[in-house]
Amino acid sequence: MDSRQFGLTGLQVSAVGLGTGGLGRAEITDRDAERLLHGALDLGVTLIDTARSYGLAEERIGRSLSGRRSHFVLSTKVGYGIPGIQDLTYDAVVAGVREALRTMRTDHLDIVHLHSFPADIIRQNGLFDALSAMQDKGLVRVIAYSGDNDDLGWTIDSGRVGSVECSVNVLDQRVLDWMLPRAKERGLGVIAKRPLANAPWTRTRRPEGHDVSTYWDRWFALHLDLPVDPVPLFLRFAAYTWGVDAVITGVSSLEHLEQNVRAVDEGILPGGMVEMLRHAFRTHDQNWYGVT
Repeated sequence: MDSRQFGLTGLQVSAVGLGTGGLGRAEITDRDAERLLHGALDLGVTLIDTARSYGLAEERIGRSLSGRRSHFVLSTKVGYGIPGIQDLTYDAVVAGVREALRTMRTDHLDIVHLHSFPADIIRQNGLFDALSAMQDKGLVRVIAYSGDNDDLGWTIDSGRVGSVECSVNVLDQRVLDWMLPRAKERGLGVIAKRPLANAPWTRTRRPEGHDVSTYWDRWFALHLDLPVDPVPLFLRFAAYTWGVDAVITGVSSLEHLEQNVRAVDEGILPGGMVEMLRHAFRTHDQNWYGVT
């Protein structure tokens, strides 16, 4: 698995990271979750991305991987979901960091994101100040933001973060032309989320939900005539987009993660394929901003 410098943070991350949204579901057994987590590290996947809102994920990470803590970069998201504390406040961020440390049985968090919060709330409530206080105590290594569009742009320009996580895929390309260059100019690490765009080709009817329905509409609007399986194509497109340090793949089985790692290990897509995908998006773009 290709290892990459994560911006100017001093961290190294694998090109493919494990997203743990599915891992937190109750229908996934603890045994299968442990197998996936250990299997990921054995494959060379050294970035594990989670969040307080991902069900049992943080608890399972702590229980399964506390003995291998030095083998991976741990990324999570805070600022909400603490009983008795109002969301999107200074105190919620501080308490979220401390709760994540306890739950994941670690003495530090490598990357901590504010999770798609509006820029005005971040500024008014001093949320980056809260993360800076945790960083000064050695509890957080990199202050980060997960989100898209204008809020992402403000965050990149704020000078308060060391990394960002945003949507990057064949159906979500606008970030390539303005956000990613700005992020890399500032030395930020970049994690690409949703590299498969929720796989609209797997659905027989338009789904409900803003993110999945938006990608469904774009998939059919582009009229892509792909000569290969969309999964490895989409993964390779995102993983080798200039400025992206890692792509997060949300899987619930080790077999799917192995397939994704093999796909990315195939390397950069042929230049003609990349240009075809870029041209298709630019041609059909109808103010297609990042899907939040």
